[in-house]
Amino acid sequence: MEIWLMWVIAGFVLVIAEMVTGTFYLLVVGVGAFAGAIVAWLGGNELVQALAGCIVALVGAFFVHHWHVRNRGNTPHESNFLDRGQAVVLEGWVDEAARIARVKYRGAWWDARLNRPEEHPSPGSTLYIEGQEGNTLVVASAPPR
Repeated sequence: MEIWLMWVIAGFVLVIAEMVTGTFYLLVVGVGAFAGAIVAWLGGNELVQALAGCIVALVGAFFVHHWHVRNRGNTPHESNFLDRGQAVVLEGWVDEAARIARVKYRGAWWDARLNRPEEHPSPGSTLYIEGQEGNTLVVASAPPR
């Protein structure tokens, strides 16, 4: 089997694997493999093939990273968070100094962090979900806007 064909197969495997992850990093490594295939087809030795693949992959990863960082804030991370604005009942404090409370929501107990330090609700108070960080709800006394 020709070496350039192995590069092409590796490129296709990486591009297909990228479709599972959706991060674009495997895509640029796959494009790097295609660059190695082009160099191999043009008759370059193994070192030049590997360098071409690595350089294309590194440059692509650099651009993908900066594109990802620049566009991270364009879509609100909570835009699909359907629990935002829902009411919960403060059942008690887990750690009042750290602003961590225990709330009941949809029949289950949740840890909740009060988002605003100036608020001091008492047990039995109604709070509103503003977001979620892992398994902890972020709540406040007023409904979110």
